Amino acid sequence: MYFCNSLSYSHVRLIEMGKHLLGILLCVAAMCVPTAKAAVERPDSITAATAAAPHDEAAIPSVRLMTTGISESVAAEPDTVKKKQNIIQRLLTYFKNSNKPKYKKFDFSLLGGPYYNSDTKLGIALMLSGFYRRDTTDRVTSPSNVSLYGTVSTSGFYMTGIKGHHIFPKDTRRIDYDVYFWSNPRYFWGIGYDNGLNMDNRSKYDEIYVHCWANYITRVYKGLFIGPGVEYKYAHAGHMERPYLWEGQKFHTSTIGVGFKIQYDTRDNFTATEKGILASVEQKFCPKFIGNKYAFSSTDLRFNYYHPLWKGSVIATQARAMFSYGNVPWAMLPTFGGSYNMRGYYEGRFRDKCEADITVELRQHVWRRNGIVIWGGVGSVFPKISSFNVRHLLPSYGIGYRWELKHRSNVRVDLGFGRGESAFVFSINEAF
Repeated sequence: MYFCNSLSYSHVRLIEMGKHLLGILLCVAAMCVPTAKAAVERPDSITAATAAAPHDEAAIPSVRLMTTGISESVAAEPDTVKKKQNIIQRLLTYFKNSNKPKYKKFDFSLLGGPYYNSDTKLGIALMLSGFYRRDTTDRVTSPSNVSLYGTVSTSGFYMTGIKGHHIFPKDTRRIDYDVYFWSNPRYFWGIGYDNGLNMDNRSKYDEIYVHCWANYITRVYKGLFIGPGVEYKYAHAGHMERPYLWEGQKFHTSTIGVGFKIQYDTRDNFTATEKGILASVEQKFCPKFIGNKYAFSSTDLRFNYYHPLWKGSVIATQARAMFSYGNVPWAMLPTFGGSYNMRGYYEGRFRDKCEADITVELRQHVWRRNGIVIWGGVGSVFPKISSFNVRHLLPSYGIGYRWELKHRSNVRVDLGFGRGESAFVFSINEAF
């Protein structure tokens, strides 16, 4: 999407929504500020992970960068170098020591610089991610994490958001949250598998999108968490090349959802898991009586399994499925692609009421801080469970490079391939 030359009614609404979004960001950021002194982080005893995805709890949002990074930290260790270092020397020193376990109250990293891809063209992106603890006596529980990110490009794309996992002392409770906004020139193929398969349907439109969600879950048994969740989505489509592809649906829609989440989590780490299981069921309801124009509900199922093979290797498997029922608006339909699942596909090309995919990835440490991955998977969309067709499964495969920026937190470079297209991803932490 791009900036318009005139102020329309939708943009007046966008300005008002931006004010509300800013308030939400400030509230969430205030909630995530640590209130106690940090303790020593022991990497061999971490029992939970530290990231997330657009809809995944495993990864920090990707920003497809092509640059270097700068990192500072609060309460840093005293400078033992007598000679003052210049900016290049400071960068080299930081990267040399950045993957060592830290003994700091709040450790954060700032990455930023120019990037380019075929979708958003030339742009600049920034990401600030940090880790913190509330209970300084707890050296077993994984630290909380928070990430702020933003990007703007010459195509008119701009995006900003905040994402994180707030871990209470002894991991008795968790708050997972993600708030982001984008304005983006995008492509739309229509609804359904057949429309997505037909590349002649690819048509331009401008999208304004806001997504806010949070889950508050409580541990009821070892590794088992249950709790409520809320969600808000707003989407506005403009300047459509082929409006008929929306099949008569409104071009702008907002949805409020409430529900619950059940999660079983035995992972040893959020950001670079080597062993464990993550299984979750998330149910959302979007009835009309709470202000929705479209009444529907959705069920999100997820199962991740991680197991070490030989020295330095991990086999990671992710199976996902999302089923929606009722009158689902186009922007809330399940889809795949992008940076986290079915890499290699344009996110939103295939969308329908139901979606399912599975990916198997081999992660191999190679030398010092360097590693590689290869993956393969299949997925599809369909209007209802009974309509699932094995012949409609689409392939996804690719190769990636990993560089350990911090201890068990990697820079991720992936090249994915799908049917008739490919995608390059530069991000932080694993896809799942």
